[in-house]
Amino acid sequence: MDVRMVWRQWLARHDRVRDALPAVPLAVIAVAATAVGKSSWHEPHWAEALWTALSCAPLVVRSKWPLGVALVTLANGLTLMAFAPGTVAAPAAGLVALYTLAVLGERRTAWAVGVAAAVAITGVFAATHSESLVGGASLLRLDAAIAATAIGRAVRSRRDHLAQARARVELAERRQEEEALRRVTEERVRIARDLHDVVAHHITLVNAQAGVAHHLLHDHPDQAYEALAQIKDTSRAALDELRATVGLLRQPDDAPESRAPVPRLADLDSLVDGMRAGGLPVWVARTGCPVPLAPATELTAYRIVQEALTNSHKHAYATRVAVVLDYGPHTLRVTVTDDGLPGAPQGPGTGHGLIGMRERAVVVGGTVTAGPRPEGGFQVVADLPVSFSTAPAPNAA
Repeated sequence: MDVRMVWRQWLARHDRVRDALPAVPLAVIAVAATAVGKSSWHEPHWAEALWTALSCAPLVVRSKWPLGVALVTLANGLTLMAFAPGTVAAPAAGLVALYTLAVLGERRTAWAVGVAAAVAITGVFAATHSESLVGGASLLRLDAAIAATAIGRAVRSRRDHLAQARARVELAERRQEEEALRRVTEERVRIARDLHDVVAHHITLVNAQAGVAHHLLHDHPDQAYEALAQIKDTSRAALDELRATVGLLRQPDDAPESRAPVPRLADLDSLVDGMRAGGLPVWVARTGCPVPLAPATELTAYRIVQEALTNSHKHAYATRVAVVLDYGPHTLRVTVTDDGLPGAPQGPGTGHGLIGMRERAVVVGGTVTAGPRPEGGFQVVADLPVSFSTAPAPNAA
C-alpha cells in the first residue's frame, strides 16, 4: 500500500494529531525568526517564541471548535503584534484558524470573521509599525487573511462537490440495483405464471385421460389403449412447453435449436383436441375479420383459453365448453363459456389461475372478467389489444 495513503488513513483516525501538525512548523519558524539579526544569528528571544508557541496551542482542537479557536488565536496574534511588533510569525496561527473555520464552518460566519480579522490585523500592524493602512506591508496582511478564508472556502466547495458527486453515483447504483431487482421479480412472476398454466393444464388432461383409460381397460381395451396414447402425447406436449418456459432462463449463447417456440393461437386446435380426448367436448368459433396479432397478445390469448379450459374441466365439472374468438379492428375478445354446475365441489386450488389471467391481460394492455352466469355455468371474457401496449403490472400475490 502507498505510504501516503497509510499516512492519511492514520491521520484520519487521530484528529488531534492532524489538527496540531501546522503548529509544529509555526513554532520552529517563530524560534528561528527571533534568532535572526541584521548581520548574524543571535540568541533567540525566548519570550516571543514561547508566546507564539502558546498562541498555536488552540490549533490542537481547531476541527472540533473552529470558531472558538479562530477567535482565540486571532486575539493572541493581535496581542503579540501589539506588544512585540518585531515578531514575524505573529498572525500565522490565526491564519490557520481562519482557513479551518472556512473549511468547516458556515460561509457567512467564515467570511464575517475573515474580513473582521483582516481589518484588525492590518490596523494593528499599521499602528505598531507606523505604516499607512494602504501601504504595501499593511495590504499584505490584509490579503493574507482574505486569502486564508478564500482558500478554505474553495476547499470546502470542492469537498461538497465531490460529496455530491459520490452521492449521485451511489443513488444511481442503488436505483440500478432496485430496477434490476424489480425486473427479476417481474420475470420470476411471469415464469411462475407460465409454469402454473402449463402444469395445471396438462396434469388435468393426463388425470382425465388416465380416468378414461381406467374405466375402459376391462371392457374396451382398444379404447383404453387409445386413451393411454393420448396420455403419452399430452405428457410429451407438457414437457415441450415446460422446456420452452424454462428455456427463458438459458444463457444468450445457448444453441437456438434448444429453444422451443412459444404457443400461439394457431396451436389452439391441438389444445382443444387434447381436451376432447380427456372427455370434455369443446366447441371453437372465430368471428370477425382475423388480423395479425402481436406475439405477446397471441400468447396471452392462448394462455387464457388454456387456463379457462383447465378450470372448466377441473373445478366446474362441465360437460361442454364454448370458445369464441371475436376479432375487432383494435381488440380481440376471447370468451370461454362452460355449463358447469354452480354447486360443483372446488378443488384445493389457490385462485392463482384467475390471478394469472388478469395479470397476463394487464401486461399487454387488456382486461379479463370472470364469474358465474345467471343461467348457470361460468364465463371468462378477455379483451386484448391487437397491437402490444405495455401497462403497469399489478403487484402479484
